[in-house]
Amino acid sequence: MYTLIGSYKSRALRVLWMLEELGVEYEHIVAPPHSPEVLKHNPAGKVPAFVVDGEVITDSVAIMTYLGDVHGQFTAPAGTIERAQQDAMTLTIIDDFDALLWTAAKHSFVLPEEQRNPTIKENLKWEFARNAERLGARFTDNEFLMGDQLTIPDFLLVHCMGWARVARFDVVRDSAVMDYVRRVIARPAYQRATSTTA
Repeated sequence: MYTLIGSYKSRALRVLWMLEELGVEYEHIVAPPHSPEVLKHNPAGKVPAFVVDGEVITDSVAIMTYLGDVHGQFTAPAGTIERAQQDAMTLTIIDDFDALLWTAAKHSFVLPEEQRNPTIKENLKWEFARNAERLGARFTDNEFLMGDQLTIPDFLLVHCMGWARVARFDVVRDSAVMDYVRRVIARPAYQRATSTTA
């Protein structure tokens, strides 16, 4: 059985959602970053951590890639052009959305107060909105980012859009992107994953 360690209000939610989509058995230990439970599995104190047969995998993308490969779902096969294109989209989302949100978080509450620059957040919001508008063109012919199947980049992007709302990055105006997000979060597995986060 899999064990996922991390709080709901973190990147652990991506993995939790994917586990629900896969329909596999798992244990979820709700623990905040740097808590004793997290430090036991990741000395850096970051979440999520994922335990498989006594071995630990850290980083949400690494965990989802492992799960996709093991279960043959939500990913193109390794060594294919389709996988390379999927990986390129995954990295684009990390660069264009996740990194901006994480930088904003660091300058809001993560860094020591004397190291924070709160004025940077307006620049990050502008860049986030620009990146979302560019992404909107992908949904003219596709139901999901990579075509007609949900894949790892979809888990990432939809999580980032939810994170953006919580972080008051309410800057996405592209209707295609917002229609896509509304469609994906209506999935039963997403609803199950988020039903206990209140």
